[in-house]
Amino acid sequence: MSESSEANPLLGYYRRYIGDPDRTVDVYLGFGLFFAGLGLGLVGVAVFLYSATLQPNTASTYAVRQVAAVAAAVGLPGLLLGVVILLPVDTQMLYLGSLGTAVCLVAVGLFVRAYPQDWNVVTPPDYSAQGVAIYSIGVVAVIGATGAALVAHRVERAAAGAAAGAAGGDGTDGEGSGDGDAVSEEEVRADIERELSDAELTWGGVERSETRRLELNTTAVDDVDIDMEKLAGSATETRTTSGTVTDAVSELQGLQGGQTKTASGEDTDDQAAALRELKERQRAEAEAESDDESLVDRIRGLF
Repeated sequence: MSESSEANPLLGYYRRYIGDPDRTVDVYLGFGLFFAGLGLGLVGVAVFLYSATLQPNTASTYAVRQVAAVAAAVGLPGLLLGVVILLPVDTQMLYLGSLGTAVCLVAVGLFVRAYPQDWNVVTPPDYSAQGVAIYSIGVVAVIGATGAALVAHRVERAAAGAAAGAAGGDGTDGEGSGDGDAVSEEEVRADIERELSDAELTWGGVERSETRRLELNTTAVDDVDIDMEKLAGSATETRTTSGTVTDAVSELQGLQGGQTKTASGEDTDDQAAALRELKERQRAEAEAESDDESLVDRIRGLF
């Protein structure tokens, strides 16, 4: 806050609640009209309440009531015009508020001229309807200017807040400098790695498996005798000395499934005879099983 703001409380309040003023005279004039209108309104209410204690239908009572009405009627547009001047609005709103206040003053002048002889009486002339209509037009104009000023000020404050928030999100302050709290790329990567380390990720629906791998460093241990041939693998090499392929296949099947080694002949005739014998044996076993089944079916049919 500047020295002028500290010396003048009005400027300090203006900068605190509204913003930086365009002209200092606007601050003085706006606050002056605002407090003057508020004071006149309170005086009008107080004087009107006092008139209720006086004797009715006397010249003094009418004079007191006239003062109360004039004070209240002038105070209301003055208060609203002070608000319009205080807020940073367009010149058109200032013109509208000033015009409305002038219309209200014309209506007040008509009231002072006609009250009480020609105001709200049965015998003409009666200027009460004209006076109320003119004052209503002026008050509506002042209220419209005040409402437009308040809405414009609210929109301006919201836009300024949004701009400040966007500037803060970019890591810069309101003046565009880069002195704000900026987040470095290393911090972002560290945050991502920390979050991913605690997350259970899957690839194509397959859950991550926790496995351990045992690594043996043989170069770092010099005093320990290690048999590298045994560590290289535990597979057993088996060789066959037979010259035929049938023996090799039979021995391989014996190693894989523990099958019983079957002797085979040296030539093709012996192998064919063994095959015929095996087929005849299988056929005999099948006929025996069919005879047993037919015998069981016959016994079952009897019962």
